[in-house]
Amino acid sequence: MLNWAARYFPILKVLRQPGAMCATLLEVGSGSVGIGKFYRAPFVGCDLSFLFPPRAPMRPVIATATGLPFGDESFDAVVVSDVLEHVPPEHRAAVIQEALRVMRRVAVFAFPCGSQAFDYDRKLAETYDREQQIRPVWLQEHMQFSFPTEQLFEHLHRQWTVTTFGNENLDVHYWIMRKEMHRLWNYVFAIMLAALPGVVEYILRRADREPYYRRIVVVRRRLASTK
Repeated sequence: MLNWAARYFPILKVLRQPGAMCATLLEVGSGSVGIGKFYRAPFVGCDLSFLFPPRAPMRPVIATATGLPFGDESFDAVVVSDVLEHVPPEHRAAVIQEALRVMRRVAVFAFPCGSQAFDYDRKLAETYDREQQIRPVWLQEHMQFSFPTEQLFEHLHRQWTVTTFGNENLDVHYWIMRKEMHRLWNYVFAIMLAALPGVVEYILRRADREPYYRRIVVVRRRLASTK
């Protein structure tokens, strides 16, 4: 719960910037909830499958990230949050290109970045083992491939406007994930987010300091679309 807030609050801030004009939104790899936990406007959520029925305001679509069933520039904004690390390295560039194909104004990519973040998730996996808990599926998948880096986006600078920033300090991330192993802490975090979302966002923002667990890459078209 708090982990979701840590990664989605900065993305929402990008989408709400003055002039963003993100009337239509696609989230690639949304799962059954995705950004809809914090984003109240209708959006399209795309994934390979949904473990439980998605709820409003999401409109679910089953598809692969490398073959989105939408036309060029179909959405003002596209979000790809904590997806690239689950994709084999040889297919990550294709996921990025497909997201850019269907976006009209801005695409936001967020992902655990580099070897330090991978080492922290490996430490988390070992913690699950020590406490004799089953590793979550997402964590099992994190251990399959090396984490992406910003180098995936270097070639875009010629045709797109690309900005990046760090998200979630490594130790803060590890602390949150350790707490979220236990139901009581998930309940506490849920109450905090429901009662004091602004305070939680402020605290998480203060925790955004180096070394970072996650990198957020924002890609915009250099010229406004005529569509």
